[in-house]
Amino acid sequence: MRLIGLDPGLQHTGWGVIDVEGNRLRYVADGAVSTDRTRSLPDRLVQLFEGVAAVIARFTPDEAAVEETFVNKNPSSTLKLGQARGIVLLVPAQAGLVVGEYSPNLIKKTVVGGGLAGKAQVQMMVKTLLPGYTFSGADAADALAVAICHAHHRETARRVAVGSGAAGSRAAGSGAGNRGAARGAKRVGR
Repeated sequence: MRLIGLDPGLQHTGWGVIDVEGNRLRYVADGAVSTDRTRSLPDRLVQLFEGVAAVIARFTPDEAAVEETFVNKNPSSTLKLGQARGIVLLVPAQAGLVVGEYSPNLIKKTVVGGGLAGKAQVQMMVKTLLPGYTFSGADAADALAVAICHAHHRETARRVAVGSGAAGSRAAGSGAGNRGAARGAKRVGR
């Protein structure tokens, strides 16, 4: 199973691709899609769309995961981030991929063990969990953490579904923050 994690941003959207076999994770690639700050917002959103679409076409993931947006103090920045996140959700969905969504705290808790972990701790654990990964940038490391989180939660949802039938896939997603795994369990079973 190949997964892509996406960390949305208007200036830089990080992406990370991993392969998952059972509970084994293997690093494939990572990077960031960048937009030109001198261009208009619509043009930058097109750049983002095309860049994420190119990454998905190149690595052909089976599923995608996106970090949920947090609200910050600047409403204009929050709105722009929300627009970028909309593009980042649209592209894999349009490609027919299951798309999971995870809060920043759940990603940190899954990867590091604590929801208040700092960026340095997340980056260290990404390196530990993905042998062969060399730090290429904070956005890419965050995206790999999103993919790792999705791998963990989709496998948990799958095990629950196998153990308790179709009702298990719905029950697995009933907890807060596990909506992506629940969507994945439902869509994969079609």
